[in-house]
Amino acid sequence: MTTSSASQSLHENWQAALRSVSDRVGHVAPWQASGRLVRATGMVLEAVGVQLAVGSACMIVTDQQRIEAEVVGFAGDKTFLMPIDSVQGLTPGARVLPLNSGDDHHRRFPLGKALLGRVLDGSGRPLDGKPLPERCEFGNLHGATINPLKRAAIDTPIDVGIRAINGLLSVGRGQRMGLFAGSGVGKSVLLGMMGRFTKADVIVVGLIGERGREVQEFIDHILGTEGMARSIVVAAPADSTPLQRLQGAAYATRLAEDFRDQGQHVLLIMDSLTRYAMAQREIALAIGEPPATKGYPPSVFAKLPALVERAGNGELNGGSITAFYTVLTEGDDQQDPIADSSRAILDGHIVLSRELAESGHYPAIDIEASISRVMPSIVSQEQILHAQQLKKLFSTYQRNRDLISVGAYSPGHDPLLDKAVQFFPKLERYLQQGMQEQCQLSQSQQALATVIGGQ
Repeated sequence: MTTSSASQSLHENWQAALRSVSDRVGHVAPWQASGRLVRATGMVLEAVGVQLAVGSACMIVTDQQRIEAEVVGFAGDKTFLMPIDSVQGLTPGARVLPLNSGDDHHRRFPLGKALLGRVLDGSGRPLDGKPLPERCEFGNLHGATINPLKRAAIDTPIDVGIRAINGLLSVGRGQRMGLFAGSGVGKSVLLGMMGRFTKADVIVVGLIGERGREVQEFIDHILGTEGMARSIVVAAPADSTPLQRLQGAAYATRLAEDFRDQGQHVLLIMDSLTRYAMAQREIALAIGEPPATKGYPPSVFAKLPALVERAGNGELNGGSITAFYTVLTEGDDQQDPIADSSRAILDGHIVLSRELAESGHYPAIDIEASISRVMPSIVSQEQILHAQQLKKLFSTYQRNRDLISVGAYSPGHDPLLDKAVQFFPKLERYLQQGMQEQCQLSQSQQALATVIGGQ
């Protein structure tokens, strides 16, 4: 093969690769607008000759590979890029091409009901071996911000199928709840139960930064066939790049926003918010942002509310996003900076106790440490009083548990403790629930009234 024919063949291969990318992300900018790579340090790539806004998309092209990347910062004439996929094999001088979609340089992501039942990665690419639907809609990653004064109030309880939550920590449609737990205390099982039992039109699941094997397990054993039929799963496991994990959380939220804008009620499950924060920390530290609180740069604490505030109710008489975010408490430390920040921006938190889990109490919800901030405005005063009474009895028993277990308790000295000891077996039965057992909202309220009424 002659030199000219080899060059022509290479050029044709490049053009074919660019066309395949443009089918999904838009148009590839002209060659004269390209830059080149000059440095790769860790996860950050430095390019010169290309001037793009932060958040813009581009593609790095070599003889052997094409890698999508995003602009994450700049310094003078240098532009910092974060790759979406592995950079194995990249060489100095690789060409950097801007990608544009219409008037901007942001990637477009598949959206819409045609994706129901599908599993996608953080870039919107199918993971289930099937092509994207032919009539799939595409849109930017960030939806329009809703004026907080135009959001509908949270005034309707939603049935999550968990007795302890329905009765004692009632969740409203459009509420954003945190699920705080260490490792191995049953948070994934609890999320799966809510995914199967919650009354919602659409379920969007974001599995961010978790173990890769958990993706298939969550789909097969937790969501099940029935749950998956009305779900979209976005998976960015632990071995994916930080940008892919960050993007996966934003994409799952964008999918939920799209359905909400169509007037549907969406359940958004994100596991986990902590891994999202860790991905942002990796990116921020890599581009030189100084750490602030326990190694987390300030941008992490700006990103968390920006993501969470996108969930919630839409405008009056519109759709809603009821969201559950898991927050990992390393070493069961509830004062972890991410856990502490999450509590401040969410509408309530459900804390899972390792002590309860180890004693065989499932779901291991610590009702003393958990709270739903919107519960007073969505349930009757009678249910609130019943919930307060149950918590008081449960707390009284737990504070005196050691005395009771060693036989130092004798009835007749403390009426409240006497009542707590008498009622505790009923309280424990109310708080425990099997994985396949569903308890509807009305059943949960009636059971609560029965337990407290002593019937």
